[in-house]
Amino acid sequence: MATGSAMSWTDDEGNHDGAPGRSGDSSRRLVEAAVEAFADRGYHATTTRDIATRVGLSPAALYVHFPSKQALLTEISVVGHEAALDLVERSVTGPGSAMTRLRAAIRAFTAWHAERHRVARVVQHELAALAPEHRDRVLGMRRRIEGAVEAQLVAGNASGEMDVPDPRAVARALLSLSVDVARWYDPRGSRTAAEIGELYADLAARMVCARPDQAGNEGDRT
Repeated sequence: MATGSAMSWTDDEGNHDGAPGRSGDSSRRLVEAAVEAFADRGYHATTTRDIATRVGLSPAALYVHFPSKQALLTEISVVGHEAALDLVERSVTGPGSAMTRLRAAIRAFTAWHAERHRVARVVQHELAALAPEHRDRVLGMRRRIEGAVEAQLVAGNASGEMDVPDPRAVARALLSLSVDVARWYDPRGSRTAAEIGELYADLAARMVCARPDQAGNEGDRT
């Protein structure tokens, strides 16, 4: 999962394993501040001063690390999509049936959008703000995520465990449900990110299964 610069990750509660940021304390803090600002106010309503002020720097100091606000958005968007793509592709290369792999992919994708809900809001909802060349790169990763899920639906149709007339449309629908978690998820709620991931895996299986006994009794729960 390389982007041309060393990356670190912090989660949405401030632990260093979930949000994008370059190596180096100031650069990392600026990326984290940009995530917060973009998630709270939106890309277009956020200024470089807003971002720099959050970490006690001047706007001029920001430009030492990033040439523009657009560069910060690109960093967040590309790294976020790479993370999502990586976890989906690893999920669908595991053992078991197509249903097992589909459940694993939806479980991981959904849980990521809950655990990293603020990063995910920026990644998913600021696509139009990216420069065309960066938007095209991100759209390519989105197509790969969709294709990985679609392939499991096609395989499930072939094995008879699923009944999906339009695998591409259904793959898009399943992923859209997962993406929407970032909009409403609150870590103070009654369900953990992992529990929401499991719930959505169950929902996905029930939506596509050809027989009720195929929906969740394959020993694939973690």
